[in-house]
Amino acid sequence: MGDFAIGATDFLLNGSPFRVLAGAIHYFRVHPDHWADRIQKARLMGLNTIETYVAWNAHSPVRGEFRTDAGLDLGRFLDLVAAEGMYAIVRPGPFICAEWDNGGLPGWLFRDPAVGVRRNEPLYLAAVAEYFEQLLPIVASRQIDRGGPVILVQIENEYGAYGHDKDYLRALVDLNRAGGITVPLTTIDQPTDQMLADGSLPGLHKTGSFGSRATERLATLRRHQPTGPLMCAEFWNGWFDHWGAHHHTTSAEDSARELDDLLATGASVSLYMFTGGTNFGFTNGANDKGVFQPTVTSYDYDAPLSESGEVTQKYLAFREVLARYAPVPAELPEAVPAAPDFEVELTESVTLWDAVRELASPPGEPVPELPSMDALGQYTGFALYRTRLAPGAHLLSFGAVRDRAQVFVDGKPVGVLQRDHHERSISLPQGSLLDLLVEDQGRVNYGPRIGEDKGLIGPATLDGTLLGNWQVLPLDVDGFAASGSRLFGPHPGCSDGAGERDLDPDLDVDLTFAYDSLRAAEPAAGTVAAEAPVGSLSGPAFARGRFDAEPGRDLFLSTAGWGKGQAWINGFNLGRFWDRGPQTTLYVPGPVLSASNELVVLFLHGTGSSRARFVPRPDLGHTDF
Repeated sequence: MGDFAIGATDFLLNGSPFRVLAGAIHYFRVHPDHWADRIQKARLMGLNTIETYVAWNAHSPVRGEFRTDAGLDLGRFLDLVAAEGMYAIVRPGPFICAEWDNGGLPGWLFRDPAVGVRRNEPLYLAAVAEYFEQLLPIVASRQIDRGGPVILVQIENEYGAYGHDKDYLRALVDLNRAGGITVPLTTIDQPTDQMLADGSLPGLHKTGSFGSRATERLATLRRHQPTGPLMCAEFWNGWFDHWGAHHHTTSAEDSARELDDLLATGASVSLYMFTGGTNFGFTNGANDKGVFQPTVTSYDYDAPLSESGEVTQKYLAFREVLARYAPVPAELPEAVPAAPDFEVELTESVTLWDAVRELASPPGEPVPELPSMDALGQYTGFALYRTRLAPGAHLLSFGAVRDRAQVFVDGKPVGVLQRDHHERSISLPQGSLLDLLVEDQGRVNYGPRIGEDKGLIGPATLDGTLLGNWQVLPLDVDGFAASGSRLFGPHPGCSDGAGERDLDPDLDVDLTFAYDSLRAAEPAAGTVAAEAPVGSLSGPAFARGRFDAEPGRDLFLSTAGWGKGQAWINGFNLGRFWDRGPQTTLYVPGPVLSASNELVVLFLHGTGSSRARFVPRPDLGHTDF
């Protein structure tokens, strides 16, 4: 058992002054079989504490559920921190930002328009109470006064940048204390007078978030925190990337100098990030400050430890700085060997239209008004929208597109509506059936647009007249990729011919919206239109290939030239790819691999190649191989 307290000038560990030297590892962004490795490498760099957010929406994808399996086993993560002889800081939100989908708030939370998030509103606080009731026992039982590693727990997250509802903050304090949290409680805000004043309460220890000008910013923090230790609880040593923008880096020399300036003041620190990890699946967030900017799959963050656990020059530079202020182990982490370079033939494919029966439940009755994806309980990924067109129809318009819609008339591609280009209208050719494949590209994680519905947002009009009779199919692409579907046929251009597939012809549904009509205008899987080059695949379509690998050894999947889509290995969703860049590889954690493996790729616009390539190192910013 131990004790951790806030003294007049220092943190006190068992009554003695203690400087927190922490680094952020988000357990939900790192494969659980890599947790121990990343934690150990933090200790070897000279850190004594691990800090993590808790992503509410990952644990509770539906209300009433609280998952702690596999990569969501926070208790196991904290136990590994303790096993390494380190301490832990837990930041449960409920809002976390973190460039994570919806800032960690579950999509279902917003279905009742009466819910008022991040304020003292009863419906919202009731949901938070349910969340804390499941979460806090995991944290409380691992506090330092019960023999565990947890020394601090944070209230909310940079709340001063959002609101100033003191009753809300008091309610969160009460919920934490009622849930058994006895360690000191902190808040974090950027060091401006307004944010520090609005984002905390008397009795909560204020900390700052910044990446430079430490002396100046700590002076501002000291005006609002007259006693106790100063702490930069988010020392920004890198940054995140958006699709279509440049890859952000900061030099090891500059970052180390800023860290040295900070530690020279005597303050405590938490590095954001120590290692960033990955936005696997559909977990990335987005910014929208006038332009919608979805975050890329990699959350490498240019951190001291890379996305794949490699020691960087920044790691070595930070280790040298930390050694000036605290003991640093003599041992260095072992070098990570280069990943193998090899190709995989994508031998099978199936169009999305042919796969739709496995991707979605049978279509229901058409609805007169345009529903959002959220209204159908689809809080991430893709949905297929369909309706009929009147003869002579020309201009299709929507209230909003969130976030990207591929438009098809009679199965033929017409164009793409993209939210970040503020596109809401498109001219249509003559035809009878309209389909739109809509992608939620990541929910806004910061600011007033948190919680907004995804999908097509009405009104929908055709030449100025309301367009109704919609059928919407939420698509379970994860389930399909993991299913080992028999719908796949030989990939176009492969030598083994078209072959036959076992398709059930009996579909007892309204023929206006039947699965068969969705497939009618597309070539069958295993065939290709005459004008397409050998080896090419029209999209949207899935392709599949099999390969052998060394279990446990990380890989990097090149997505160069692939356009846009999603990739899975053995049913594990590696994340999004997009030829906008800057990222052109996907990180494959070694633990998802076995001796024999299955790669599935969703090509939203098809591909000109039937091969996939694994490369020796990551490309997060158009690096030539």
